[in-house]
Amino acid sequence: MSRRIAIVEDEPAIRANTADALKRSGYEVAAYESRAAALAAFRTRLPDLAVIDLGLGDDPDAGFTLCRELRAMSPAVPILILSARDSDVDIVSGLRVGADDYLTKGASLPQLTARISALLRRADLSTQPPLAEDVIERGPLTLDVKRMTARWRGAPVDLTLTEFWMVHALARHPGHVKDRDALMREADTVVDDGTITSHVKRIRRKFQAVDPAFDAIATVYGMGYRWKPD
Repeated sequence: MSRRIAIVEDEPAIRANTADALKRSGYEVAAYESRAAALAAFRTRLPDLAVIDLGLGDDPDAGFTLCRELRAMSPAVPILILSARDSDVDIVSGLRVGADDYLTKGASLPQLTARISALLRRADLSTQPPLAEDVIERGPLTLDVKRMTARWRGAPVDLTLTEFWMVHALARHPGHVKDRDALMREADTVVDDGTITSHVKRIRRKFQAVDPAFDAIATVYGMGYRWKPD
């Protein structure tokens, strides 16, 4: 069965071009021009992945609202923001409301399909047969790969798909420094350096929300990040 990709974009030409490219890649596509239309459709059937623009119609932040609404419906549906806005504020805000990735409209269609493919691959891991390391425990951290859940000192930490796999990549080998390329490769994601930094900041804040003393992720300046050994 082909995957169903939802595109929420108010510009007709961009919406049509993106839909055509994804259809050529073998996806089933449902395209919407407004937050209201997309939200109504999501309430009937969730997509396998959503590509959402930030500005929809007269509301420059409708995409943020829709991301938040979709994330409330499902913690697992991958969300990719596709926007002309490329400021750090917009990127961080998109990650904060639950997006898994952020891509600017200057990116090529092959780059878009590559990121969609990476997000779907990671989503698939939660439905695969159990593996030997389904549950990883590193001191106060527990990662359940099958259920895609994270706990710190027993308290749940609400991570997006991208955030979960970044934590997984770091925590599997405590003390090992992961540069940004290694982190992208092991988390099976394709993002730029700025987005990696934003993800790490967001991950830290989520853990600190359940434990203000959390400091397990160390920045190794000029090199990358590492999970501190116990």
